[in-house]
Amino acid sequence: MKAQVIKLHYHQKSKIMDVYFEDDSMYGLSAEFLRVFSPSAQAKSQSTPVAHKKDIAIDGVVPIGNYAVRLIFSDNHQSGLYSWDYLQEIAQNQQTLWQQYLEKLEHANANRDTQIPIQFKP
Repeated sequence: MKAQVIKLHYHQKSKIMDVYFEDDSMYGLSAEFLRVFSPSAQAKSQSTPVAHKKDIAIDGVVPIGNYAVRLIFSDNHQSGLYSWDYLQEIAQNQQTLWQQYLEKLEHANANRDTQIPIQFKP
């Protein structure tokens, strides 16, 4: 049975979102993990894994009724709605999902590190 989220607490320094459920469970989810597993159609349609999000932060949290939250990330991504059911699902499977993500990154020859744009001036 899915549990209702009763509290969200984001730690800006550690970039961890604590998610508290009514069944007294609590999970700490990193901003990177939440961004990588965004439930947005855009993120789900990508054939390659979301990369270069190691330093991502959450800039805003917008409640959506009593069933979800929209997270606004420092890369301006904000199209995913994180329902309570989805948050519980990814929280409970965090270790497995993260390991699968790392394997997909390696297979795609990608990484988590932030890309630094370099501009050459003639």
